[in-house]
Amino acid sequence: MRRDAPPRRGLLLRLLALSALVSLCSIAATAWLTARTTTGVITQERRQVLADQTRIYHELLGYAATHPDWSGAEPTVRQLAADTGQHILLTTPRFEPVFGSAPPAPAPDPAAGHTALPRTPTTTVDPLSVDLAMLPDAPADRIDARAVGPFRLTAAERAAMEEAARNRAGCLRSELGVEATVVDDAAGRPVVSVPGAGVPGPRCASPLVLDAPTRTESSALADLTALVNACLERQQVRPVTLSLALRWSPPRDREQEQVISACLANSRRQQLVRYVAPPVLLFVGAPAGAEGPAPALSLHHGRVAEVAALVLAITVAITTTVVLRLSRPLNALTRAARRMTDGDLSARVATTGRDEIAGLAAAFNAMAERREQLEELRRTMVGDIAHELRTPLSNIRGWLEAVEDGIVTADGALTSSLLEEALLLQHLIDDLRDLAAADAGELALHRRPVDAGDLLAQVATAHRARAQASGVTLVVEPIAAAAGCEAFADPVRLRQMVGNLVANAVRHTPAGGTVTLRAHLDAEALLVEVADTGTGIAATDLPLVFERFWRADKSRNRQSGGSGLGLAIVRKLAEIHGGDVHAASTPGTGSVFTVRLPVTAAAPPEALSGRRRPRSASTA
Repeated sequence: MRRDAPPRRGLLLRLLALSALVSLCSIAATAWLTARTTTGVITQERRQVLADQTRIYHELLGYAATHPDWSGAEPTVRQLAADTGQHILLTTPRFEPVFGSAPPAPAPDPAAGHTALPRTPTTTVDPLSVDLAMLPDAPADRIDARAVGPFRLTAAERAAMEEAARNRAGCLRSELGVEATVVDDAAGRPVVSVPGAGVPGPRCASPLVLDAPTRTESSALADLTALVNACLERQQVRPVTLSLALRWSPPRDREQEQVISACLANSRRQQLVRYVAPPVLLFVGAPAGAEGPAPALSLHHGRVAEVAALVLAITVAITTTVVLRLSRPLNALTRAARRMTDGDLSARVATTGRDEIAGLAAAFNAMAERREQLEELRRTMVGDIAHELRTPLSNIRGWLEAVEDGIVTADGALTSSLLEEALLLQHLIDDLRDLAAADAGELALHRRPVDAGDLLAQVATAHRARAQASGVTLVVEPIAAAAGCEAFADPVRLRQMVGNLVANAVRHTPAGGTVTLRAHLDAEALLVEVADTGTGIAATDLPLVFERFWRADKSRNRQSGGSGLGLAIVRKLAEIHGGDVHAASTPGTGSVFTVRLPVTAAAPPEALSGRRRPRSASTA
């Protein structure tokens, strides 16, 4: 017989391969997670830097749009540097320093050594040419909306417009219930802001002072119109009239519209150039004295290889130790299993500890003990079957040979005796056939609601004669259930189960004893009990009563021996019905066998159609 290889080598190789794979995956995952996390942090920092640069550019652009020079911008620059933590430097287009956030502010000379500021400007601050990369939502003509120049209102005009705007907002709140507020538009002109698209109804109409241009705005608008028309005249395009919203009339075709737009943008720059600060280069970088830019991430392959080798070495050492500890009990289990394969059913494994291996060893020992018991039962069963078949067959053969030799006359008594022996053989063969069919799953059941009272009465009637012949009283207790007591089962097989229990009880109850049949509902199950006042069963024998051919009374006479299959059939039939059976006994007092079966309520709805009203049980 071929021997399997010891498990140590195979287990060691598998665990080593698994641990190596886990180690490599963990190293790779750690490296990937570290790189991804660091990259995410750097990306977030870069986004913050871009947001700070955009804020700095927007603030400085607003200053340039509202001031003719940069002489007073130093406080604004220093405040922005303090808020963002960045070093800010403004220079002329020739890289001549204007001022910076921290003195001294040297110009970023590309030929010079390391500096905290970038070598190229971040952007150009020019309110007449907005950087769309920094402010994507800038106007189409790239002129900052805050650059109003000659359109800026005087103090008196602004006061008058604010008063008119407050009056209109108050009217909207009081008359129409509109949450109106007074705000300044991008050009600094007071306007009334209302939620939604507009104000319903003609009430609270906008005062003329809010809609019409002021004297300052009219003068500036006239100058701008003249500049635009002069540009259009050079382009041989008819003049236009501009509104305060910088819209022109009359409308033109598409080609002329483009010419007018270009002339309007150029004329606005020509008009505003005296009112805005000159363009400057903006440099934004880390503060002076800070560390340079963060180094780019890179995987040091040599270092990773060293760490991977160290992790693999530790993993291999630990895995080898674990395998050696695991292999010893596994080898013991293997040797015990081979002994059982060779026929030594007494093989056992010593169990120590409370881990999984100890649990496996305990399960193996339990299996070996159970197998030894079953093997003993099998030997006994084979002997019992041979004896059960041989005894009646020997009797039949002997009597037939005696008749053939003329020693005995074939009268009615002999015929009855031979028939009894044949019936005993038939009963044994039928029991074996039922058990074989149940084991193979081929025992068909025809289930329907079965009244427990009727069932017990039928079984008592069928066994009354035999019980009376043995001097045993057979009693059926009334069922105490207002709504009846039913089981959903095969009535023939159910009578067979209860009949086997009654026959067994009568067989082991001495004359003058009593066998009691009763049934009652327990939760969702029907309990059928057969109690006797017989000799009882020892506690050590009780777990074996449902084994095939097992009998507490080892005699094989017809009065008490039986075939040894009745209780085994009861257990198998109960199991295929979805129930179970168990026994309780006190030696010298009697035994109680209980069958638990599903009640009618557990059956499919269609199986309950046409159910009968239960009848009360009677006493036999």
